[in-house]
Amino acid sequence: MSPRHWARDLAMGARFAVTGGREGWVRMTLTAVGVGLGVALLLLCTAMPNVIASRNKVEDARYANVYSQTVPPKADNTLLIAAADTTWHDDDILGRLVEPEGRRAPLPPGVDRFPGKGEMVVSPALKDLLASDGAELLRERLPYKITGTIGESGLIGSHELAYYAGASGLKLSVTSPVTRLTEYGKPNATPEKTDPVLLLMVLVVIVVLLTPVAVFIAAAVRFGGERRDRRLAALRLVGSDRAMTRRIAAGEALAGALLGLAVGTGFFLLGRQKLGTGELLGVSVWPSYLDPAPALAALVAVAIPVAAVLVTLLAMRGVVVEPLGVVRAARQRRRRLWWRLVPPLAGLVMLYPMLGQGRENGDFNQYRVIGGVLLLLIGITALLPWVVEAVVVRLGKGPLSWQLAVRRLQLSSGTAARMVNGIAVAVAGAIALQMLFTGTQSQYTESTGMDPDRVQMQVEFSSPKPMSGIEREFTGTKGVRAAVALARAEYGDSRRDPKSNSDLTVGSCAALRELAALPSCKDGDVFIKRTRTGYSDPSNAAEIALAKPGRQLYIDPSYEGAERGLEVAWTVPANIREVNARKDSLQDYDSLLVTPAALPHKAAPAVFSDGVYLRLDPSVPDSREYVRNVAARVDPLAQTFGWSATQENAKYTSIRTGLFVGSAFVLALIGASLLVSQLEQLRERRKLLSALVAFGTRRHTLSLSVLWQTALPVGLGLVLATTVGVTLGAVLLKMTRTPVTMDWASVLTMTGVGAAVVGMVTLLSLPPLLRMMRPAGLRTE
Repeated sequence: MSPRHWARDLAMGARFAVTGGREGWVRMTLTAVGVGLGVALLLLCTAMPNVIASRNKVEDARYANVYSQTVPPKADNTLLIAAADTTWHDDDILGRLVEPEGRRAPLPPGVDRFPGKGEMVVSPALKDLLASDGAELLRERLPYKITGTIGESGLIGSHELAYYAGASGLKLSVTSPVTRLTEYGKPNATPEKTDPVLLLMVLVVIVVLLTPVAVFIAAAVRFGGERRDRRLAALRLVGSDRAMTRRIAAGEALAGALLGLAVGTGFFLLGRQKLGTGELLGVSVWPSYLDPAPALAALVAVAIPVAAVLVTLLAMRGVVVEPLGVVRAARQRRRRLWWRLVPPLAGLVMLYPMLGQGRENGDFNQYRVIGGVLLLLIGITALLPWVVEAVVVRLGKGPLSWQLAVRRLQLSSGTAARMVNGIAVAVAGAIALQMLFTGTQSQYTESTGMDPDRVQMQVEFSSPKPMSGIEREFTGTKGVRAAVALARAEYGDSRRDPKSNSDLTVGSCAALRELAALPSCKDGDVFIKRTRTGYSDPSNAAEIALAKPGRQLYIDPSYEGAERGLEVAWTVPANIREVNARKDSLQDYDSLLVTPAALPHKAAPAVFSDGVYLRLDPSVPDSREYVRNVAARVDPLAQTFGWSATQENAKYTSIRTGLFVGSAFVLALIGASLLVSQLEQLRERRKLLSALVAFGTRRHTLSLSVLWQTALPVGLGLVLATTVGVTLGAVLLKMTRTPVTMDWASVLTMTGVGAAVVGMVTLLSLPPLLRMMRPAGLRTE
């Protein structure tokens, strides 16, 4: 067959799709919407590399290491910059104080001029937030006059909260988050080696999110298949052969796919603007970031029409279109199982060599991972029609609605399975990923050693603060039950370059009791803290030997090559006592415990704040915001953070966030595509439903029959999806050398989400179903 004949037949099929009257246009519109939804999501996926690159580019361009050890000398092109980040409820706010030291000081990206003292330039989102009701505490914390906004080149997203405030008198020191810049930008660093397990997660996430999209597109190009086949019988009657008929059918699908490309591009452009002004799970972007990679976009533009033609030709192999009708309407041959087991088994074979590899044996083979996971998921689409047919063929007895549903499924089980394929694939992938993330979570979660039941917040200052005044400031703050202020200083056995040195902790008696069990205490006392195991720790024993009563030590000794210290002489008092550390001590290091009156007055500048530990009243809604306001008033560069028992790896968290964002889009696609598919199925059966109503069948019975027709395939699909998902999840855990544990709550949750989406689609399809169940639907022209 020559390409000319192919082109002629495809073009003829496209003309039939366009000129087929109202029926043809409705069918092609449904196909275009179904394909278009998938195309829009695919185009969004092709834009992800540009989104990641653009966000990283902005972050690198505005990077300023405020804790840098190498600081350039003051010059006409230098700038002092300090970190003044804060948090509003659960949203982080990027804050920087800037003080130009010359006319050629570098401007931050996105800023056209430096704000003066008491002024600030803000991101558009922060400007709207500060102007909103309920932001009084934030306006009190940022008492600067807004004189401009930060441009797109200085923000990683449209909803990022950020500001640059003008300052004066910033000082460089070891403890303060202030540095001097000659230019912004992140220095080129050696790329960090990627964790093989995290790379595996990324690969599996991509496959799991994209496979349901491909399944839905393949199902969408087959909308209206039964009516199309009956129409093709007329072509056989006027002389077309079987091959030509199949090519004409492919041409109709091609027309719908091409229109779907246009519709999908429109959906993507509309969504691009919406996403550029919205936020999902704390992630926002600019519309310009959502530019698809040209090569990937071209691949989508070519793959969709080609897939439409191939899927139609493959589907037509099982249908014999003759001049007097379609043989598919007769009793079908039972589906064979053996070849349907080949894809999932082949997937397991591809993944098998990587079992037990873990992260110690190098990266996982990307092609095997993608191929193996893809074959396992695609295997669901091959197995589900067989499962549905094998089950419904044995069903029969029951109420009238049940019998109507079962008979319909027995006649067209393949159509029912196609509608459920996408949700089954999505649920299976979600279960496997949930098992992988749950199983490996402990590997990327480490204990912080903090007890959030004992302390809820901690404040760290950029410079030493008077402890008694600090405690009073926070104790009187709304929502604070108790405040414990501690400070530290270094001491050694000589003025310069001491051979032995350690730290001492300064605090009131109440504060020191949070570190150790004190028998009695008054201002002027000194204690040496033992570890929980007594003298078994060599460093603790050395510290106890260093702080002998009557020995002369030096607070803030000097070191060669460093700025000279105060070198304040201090004699260890004779009444020093050894005490045991508390099991729940606020500090996990050993030190001398000193009350303020026990130190010489000259040592005060050498004592730097170790922060304030706060217990909050949970009944006060904005207690954390009140604390942050007090901290900002005492020290604009103070850092506040909440205590948590564990801390997750940042890359692991970002991958999981990406999964949640992608899952939200895929679930939206699943719901929309299922609704379109359901409407197409109802349209196909409109005359049948009208005939049943005309003969006296109750609408309640027909509505229940439609519900059963959806519920049965969905239930079977979810059972199959759970089986495949658990199998894939177990294999992935074995690959990462992680014990296989079943989190049945998560499995049931994923299955329930899939069932909920289908249930919502069924409810939305009831109004059009009721409109179709009218005797007037039998009218024809």
